[in-house]
Amino acid sequence: MRFFVHTGFRRMAAALTYRDFRVLWFGAFASTIGTWMQKVAQSWLVLTIAGSSSAFFLGLDAFLGELPILLFTLIGGVVADRRDRRQLLLASQYVQMGAAFALAALVYWDVVRIWHVLALSVVTGLAQAFGGPAYQSLVPSLVAKEHVPNAIAFNSIQFNLARVIGPLLAGAALAAFGMVACFGLNGLSFLAVIAAILSLHIRHIPATTPSRMRQEMKGGFTFVRANPGLIGLSVLGFASTFLGNPILTFLPLFTQNVFGGGVDEYTYLMSAAGGGAVTGALVVAWRGRFPHMGRALLLIQLLFGALVVLFAITRVFWLNAVLLFGAGACMVMVFATLSSLVQLNVPNEMRGRVMSIYMVAFRGGMPLGSLMAGWMATLTSAPAVLVVNGVLLTAVAAWFLLKSHGVREL
Repeated sequence: MRFFVHTGFRRMAAALTYRDFRVLWFGAFASTIGTWMQKVAQSWLVLTIAGSSSAFFLGLDAFLGELPILLFTLIGGVVADRRDRRQLLLASQYVQMGAAFALAALVYWDVVRIWHVLALSVVTGLAQAFGGPAYQSLVPSLVAKEHVPNAIAFNSIQFNLARVIGPLLAGAALAAFGMVACFGLNGLSFLAVIAAILSLHIRHIPATTPSRMRQEMKGGFTFVRANPGLIGLSVLGFASTFLGNPILTFLPLFTQNVFGGGVDEYTYLMSAAGGGAVTGALVVAWRGRFPHMGRALLLIQLLFGALVVLFAITRVFWLNAVLLFGAGACMVMVFATLSSLVQLNVPNEMRGRVMSIYMVAFRGGMPLGSLMAGWMATLTSAPAVLVVNGVLLTAVAAWFLLKSHGVREL
């Protein structure tokens, strides 16, 4: 019995047996906790200094943080293939650390204005536009190819654990020391990931190509166009976030308008979604790489769509929490499997460019989907929008299952 438990644990934690991945994972985990602490404190800061216009500026701040990622990630992907990815990732961390400390200083000396917050969100987003492709391209080189899905699943676990721990620490820091502590601790948290990157043994040697940046970017698009599976995965990435993310966006509305609850009920639903997300990531980590991953991805998305519909039409709180747990698990399983399939089907010299194309589709679906869902909800209702989104998620998965488009065979 002990043998099977030990073997199962090693299989689930396969990526953590690689020294470089393990070091980077723990460093990124500490940094992501700091990032979530800043997200909570920054929203509170905007509410404090924007007054009656706080709703507008909260939306604007979130939009400006994502805008550079959508505009410059493709360029970041080209740079990740042309330059040492470790150095590019380090530069990104330095810039984000500087932005966090700058905001901490502005708050500490009580000179912060709303334009400071918005400008620093743009700077942080710009750094992430170049650091994101570098990180996504670096991770597969830290583990063997058969353990790439496990590594990506552990990145999902890291993110979702930080999403739970970060706000809890932020609440404690806000109560005890104020907003400046959250921003300062976020700045310090970047030291963990910087130390991890500096200690990596692996070295990325970029291909020596005399091509101009525009030609290399075009080469990335040409490679994706020539691979129907990659086109299909990018479409699915956009669809899954555009149609799936609003279930989390609408949780406050469901808590207040459907269940007549408050902060406690909202926290309970968020915990259910977070617990499901961690569970889904653990399942992907345990499965690792296996045959017919593309077909499994589409079947999980079918289930995800069905759970979204059931959540929207159910009015029993405990049952909604159970459905949200399942939806959270399916969502992360879809996200992690999509990323794994892209990583497994691209050569290392093209990885930065191809991952940046996928990231634009994947991340672009989040703000656009929330924006569209929010507008539609003002015309109808949040439950009605989720029903439509769930049906469309299922329809997209069924279309790819029936028509293939290169995904079903992966």
